[in-house]
Amino acid sequence: MSSPRCRAASILLIGGLLAGCTTAAGEAGSSRPTATSAVPSEAPPTPQLTLRTDRPRQSPGVVAAGGGDAPYNYGPTLMLDGGRYRMWWCSQLGVANPPGDDILLAESTSLDSRFVGPDGSPATPIFSGSATGFDGMHTCDPSVIKVRGVYYMYYTGAAGDHAHGNSIGVATSPDGRVWSRGNGGKPIVTAARNVLRENIYGAGQPAAVYVDGWFYLMFTDTTGSDAGWNGAGQFLLRAKDPTFTVDVETLSPGGFRAFSSTAARMRSVVDAFSADLMWVPALGAFAIAHETEHGTTITFWDKDFRRSPAQPIHIPGPWKEGPGLVRDPQGHAIRSVEDPCDRIPVDLVRATRTGHAPTDLVHFGADIANAGACEDPARAPEALRGFAMPSPQRTIDVVVEGGLLRVERRAVAERLAVRVLDSRIPALESLPVRARLDAAAKVVTADSRLAFVLDEHLWPFTDPALAALNSSVPVPITPRRWRDYPDAPTLTP
Repeated sequence: MSSPRCRAASILLIGGLLAGCTTAAGEAGSSRPTATSAVPSEAPPTPQLTLRTDRPRQSPGVVAAGGGDAPYNYGPTLMLDGGRYRMWWCSQLGVANPPGDDILLAESTSLDSRFVGPDGSPATPIFSGSATGFDGMHTCDPSVIKVRGVYYMYYTGAAGDHAHGNSIGVATSPDGRVWSRGNGGKPIVTAARNVLRENIYGAGQPAAVYVDGWFYLMFTDTTGSDAGWNGAGQFLLRAKDPTFTVDVETLSPGGFRAFSSTAARMRSVVDAFSADLMWVPALGAFAIAHETEHGTTITFWDKDFRRSPAQPIHIPGPWKEGPGLVRDPQGHAIRSVEDPCDRIPVDLVRATRTGHAPTDLVHFGADIANAGACEDPARAPEALRGFAMPSPQRTIDVVVEGGLLRVERRAVAERLAVRVLDSRIPALESLPVRARLDAAAKVVTADSRLAFVLDEHLWPFTDPALAALNSSVPVPITPRRWRDYPDAPTLTP
């Protein structure tokens, strides 16, 4: 191969080893094996839902590129963050020494408009090789989530171009732009070496999601015991610790199990390289996006990865590299404000051209149109979290984690909620009222943080206009006093 960058889909008899990408299925003359199956390696039971898609879409052109001498643009991760779309991806600008893969950042207010780096360039390099350690030369394949105000970036690192082996690291940031390596600069996942295959890529291509207090990490490991003959496969770990150093659980044939290390690769959930993961509240399921012959196939698994609640869907169009799903800060599907019960926007960006290297990042998407979440009491609370509806007491109920927040003033509820629905949802009638937010309710502040005090619990919020709308005057308290209060959900739409 003329480039030092080799994909996880490559057998790698010669050439370099780097952060992974896929090879186009059926590429003419290619000697590199590819993942073409749209069926998970462990076939789930018969799906319960047959999903219908509509509103297919595609950007009119390329939405992001590295600029300058950066032909490689692949492996994107996207976040809708504070009203703007932020995309981190892998390219090669030569900002590190020795030169290797860099991670870039660009932003846009539309998925169909050109993304621009925060410094005004086509893309801003924000993370590169450390010159020492497991990621000394290459950093690639970012997956970014934001939990409690901290950005976490999981990425593939490699020390050099040849058989050094890929590993997965984590970095943290207060703003998504300036990053610090986590775990003391050491990898958090390394190749298991359960099986030695010709594909010596190792572990990489992470995809991270945060659900109900758990960090989930899906990744490629060509040395895993349950990977395919060519190294294809996606493995899963989960932990309460974002560095995956303590109390880690590994997905096994019987579900998640605690193991003494992260080396067990007992079960792959899809026969693919370079996949992405998100949680879909309206389906109560994880969605895994991976490339198949004519586009991106998305398969679904329940929270324990024991069964598939829905049939796969397909986002057609050209591709040469794996997809990056558009997600919210915690890695969840973007909710439809128009129809949160039935409609789920599914958007992604993938590289579409192979010239000197995979490039041309283009947006594709469609809507799931018949989710039926509000007909199911088990799924409705998640699908409608953050929405509001009239209450039986001439107030407004906002759906929060674990129940309802009953709000006296409609203006406050409108500010808190994604949207106030016109009528009550029957599937939510059994939810308990967790607290009442009456006019002039107590508000406390410490270290620039704000929270309502309701039933002696702190309900934090970030919008300072809420206090004034509720006729509440913030009372300063000490950080220690703040910590003494029991926590309640953060109030953000």
